[in-house]
Amino acid sequence: MTDAPAGIDGSGTARARCVLAPNPSPMTLDGTNTWVIAEPGSTAVLVVDPGPSGESHLRRVLSVASAGDRRVAQIVLTHGHPDHAAGAARFAELSGAPVGALDPALRLGSDGIAAGSVITAAGCAVRVVGTPGHSADSLSLLLEADGALLTGDTVLGRGTTVIAGDGSLGDYLRTLDELRSLADAAALRVLLPGHGPLLDDPAGVLDYYIAHRRERLDQVRAALAAGASTPAEIVEIVYADTDPAVRGAAEWSVRAQLDYLNSV
Repeated sequence: MTDAPAGIDGSGTARARCVLAPNPSPMTLDGTNTWVIAEPGSTAVLVVDPGPSGESHLRRVLSVASAGDRRVAQIVLTHGHPDHAAGAARFAELSGAPVGALDPALRLGSDGIAAGSVITAAGCAVRVVGTPGHSADSLSLLLEADGALLTGDTVLGRGTTVIAGDGSLGDYLRTLDELRSLADAAALRVLLPGHGPLLDDPAGVLDYYIAHRRERLDQVRAALAAGASTPAEIVEIVYADTDPAVRGAAEWSVRAQLDYLNSV
């Protein structure tokens, strides 16, 4: 396993610590952020997104989580994409903890979780917030004591989020508006994303995400008016400066944008 980039691994808040998975790529940025959550002094922890299935990463997460004779009481998935969830079953074996997720197919030894649920397994309250859009089963976790929101792939620490094939731009736009309201209502101080560094201006980041999505939709409308008719043609116009390594993801986003425009 390579050394984790400075500034992300080990970052976090008083109750949440990042353990960075060694799976960097154009899509995962520096790698997947696994989050270990516990009230200071608690003997139990909550692990969010064990990440990919690499044994060395999972054992490192277990080492961090169990430091000081703590035990992993609960595993939670922000969504089911493999870079977040592929290691969950193995981590459940290693830790003896159940896996909670919005998608019943991803649950192991757990009754599951849903929007509005409050998880107290780590000695502090973590509220589940439904945030569909990137995927249908995406959720975020509000750690109120730290003014922190764990966002999975709904908000990234760098760049913007792709609308995956199992996602919906309409849902995502509604989610962003709801999170912007939550930033004020919950006095959020930091976003803890599934990839990239933590973000210490939640309201500003969400304002940017909302404006960016509206701008992209205007650009797609303009490309259609100029004669583009396929996702590939629109990508050539709207995402001309995008890294070729993520052109496929850009086409996913364009398809989501076209579906949205056709529905309004």
